[in-house]
Amino acid sequence: MRRYVIGACVALTLLLPIAWVGLDNFNDGIDTQDTAEIDNDTQDADSEEDAQILRTLESRGAYLSRAGNCMGCHTQPGGEPYAGGRVFETPFGRVYASNLTPDESTGIGKWNTQHFWRALHHGRSYDGRLLTPVFPYNHTTLITRDDADALFAYLISLPPVEQRVPAHELRWPYGTQAALAVWRSLNFKPAEFKAAAHKSNEWNRGAYLVQGLGHCAACHSARNDMGATGAVDDLRGGMMWGANWYAPSLLNDKETQLGSTPLLETMRLLQTGHNQHHWVTGPMKEVVQHSLQYLTPSDLRAMAVYLQTETQNHLPTKTISSNTQNAQALAWQTSVSAESRNNGAKLYVQQCANCHGQYGEGLEDVYPALTRNKAVLMSNPTNLVQSVLYGGFSVSTSAQPRPHGMPPYVLVMSDADIADVLTHIRQRWGNQAPPVSELDVAKVRGASSKIR
Repeated sequence: MRRYVIGACVALTLLLPIAWVGLDNFNDGIDTQDTAEIDNDTQDADSEEDAQILRTLESRGAYLSRAGNCMGCHTQPGGEPYAGGRVFETPFGRVYASNLTPDESTGIGKWNTQHFWRALHHGRSYDGRLLTPVFPYNHTTLITRDDADALFAYLISLPPVEQRVPAHELRWPYGTQAALAVWRSLNFKPAEFKAAAHKSNEWNRGAYLVQGLGHCAACHSARNDMGATGAVDDLRGGMMWGANWYAPSLLNDKETQLGSTPLLETMRLLQTGHNQHHWVTGPMKEVVQHSLQYLTPSDLRAMAVYLQTETQNHLPTKTISSNTQNAQALAWQTSVSAESRNNGAKLYVQQCANCHGQYGEGLEDVYPALTRNKAVLMSNPTNLVQSVLYGGFSVSTSAQPRPHGMPPYVLVMSDADIADVLTHIRQRWGNQAPPVSELDVAKVRGASSKIR
């Protein structure tokens, strides 16, 4: 009898976590048959008034889609907008973005508002399957139901594109529903945006855009060993999956200067990709080009207010004395050999000065200044090395349709040369930042070669 009791206890111990995981993930309480007023079955407006309401809803959805940069992820390079297929490299394998056009066989043509709401709010697909967390449903869960319905109305108004997306290529067991259920139980809870009563409407609007629709922490937050980002307001920066770029901390004034930059300058950075002391690089260029430049001034200001406030709340309580700073800068400089310093100065004159100026002053709105440039001064030199190795263009916006270009030096300079010239830039004209080593460059070159 005792053996049976022990066996029953062991079985119960094993079954309880399974039951908990199952209930936690598959009992969302959403009836997909209980459709909202506007879905793909009610797109035929019965009156001009209904048609106007629908057009207004679709227009709002188009704006929200821009704000969330939905097209950026759900469009493969050179492909049809929103037709999916873009590949995302993760440590667990490849994930392909889904087709969001209203094609019935390969897109969301059979979906209704309830299906779409469940995907955004609970991370479950049309057939109830759990979605991979590459889709940032830990952020989209904060999107309001009204905004979700507007997004859906816009998406199903798009021309249908028949394009079947490849199945995810995830190593076993990461792509299984069981593994996803366990991951979600540990890292995800459906939520709703709660306005802070002690904050202004403007601050709350900015928080909603940053935390939910804009899902900024999906990039600007470090991921744990399970691939989960921090909380929706965790903007402390981190390396980006499959891109080999560093998303700087939006809470550290030393990295982005969001706490000390005037609001208008922050709005300018968000809308155009640059301001007096900062130019966006890497994947952030895409966010500005396809999303942020289209936001209204009021939404840009709301985001700037929120980010400025949060950065100021994270300012260090103790300031480093100028003597300490100077001693640290001297230590950095003396750690570099005279040979490396001379080589860096020579290379700067040969390769950089024509555009960035003899003293790193740049050319306003054309070539970025290197003095006080946050990308130059970040302790993590990854983005700086990327820019020198592979060059590229700054972001193209309506305000700057012909941005400056940076030539690639991947075949021109060795790792040691790049390290020397970057160290020179980081330690001249009042700049104070640690030297860049040959190993730093080699790591970026090696990691990027695997991606490209």
